[in-house]
Amino acid sequence: MADLPPPAAISAALTETTVQVNSDFRGAKIVLYGAVFDPLARPSDVVVIVKGPEQPVRIARKTRVAGLWINSRPVVFRGAPGFYMAASNRPLEDIARFGALRRLGAGVDHLSIQAPAEQRVETRYGVRDVVVSRLGSDYDTWRRAVVRLKKNAALYAEDQGGVRFVDQALFRAEIALPTAAPTGDYRAEIVLFQDGVAVSRRVRTLTVEKVGIERTLYVWAHQRPWSYGLASMAFALAAGWAASAMFRRD
Repeated sequence: MADLPPPAAISAALTETTVQVNSDFRGAKIVLYGAVFDPLARPSDVVVIVKGPEQPVRIARKTRVAGLWINSRPVVFRGAPGFYMAASNRPLEDIARFGALRRLGAGVDHLSIQAPAEQRVETRYGVRDVVVSRLGSDYDTWRRAVVRLKKNAALYAEDQGGVRFVDQALFRAEIALPTAAPTGDYRAEIVLFQDGVAVSRRVRTLTVEKVGIERTLYVWAHQRPWSYGLASMAFALAAGWAASAMFRRD
């Protein structure tokens, strides 16, 4: 029996594993670098898939009533990653077949946007929203809306030249985090393809966290929303009174 060729492997690391968000945060670029280990030097492709924590999306569909276009009751969709990026060294469709890309969720068109079936009405601060976790029968319509909103906010991206081989075995890619990137834990999956087959993969993690006064306000707003709301109202009233007193004329 002939000896099987040795398998190829991939290794990768991030230049930073923690991104701190404060009032001056204008986005960040994280460099991912790695190497392909293959004694036979076979042609290889690398795909990098980065997903951030879930971030609710508020959507309203326009409906026509009595000849007028009005927004329907907003739907808050939960189940989509707050950030998504797929980078590769060449077009994804040239790297692998549809099924392989779909199983990996490689590319915005293959991103799975699902969660346990649930629908409820939620009231927060006097506003009633329909909250759903799965998009239902008109899945494609809602999915396109979710993806479009995320792309417009620079939270979903696909870069088919974002992975660059700096020589035969070493590669690098950039993860661009926009200002609106959600805080939390991110997962970066690095996949090595040969002849259209995923032969090796690595997972790295990245944390985006608020620091300083921003973190204090964030924790306060999420853990004690009513007291935060009352304090904000009191501050606004005090600021308005101070401005009025300053410019009051006798």
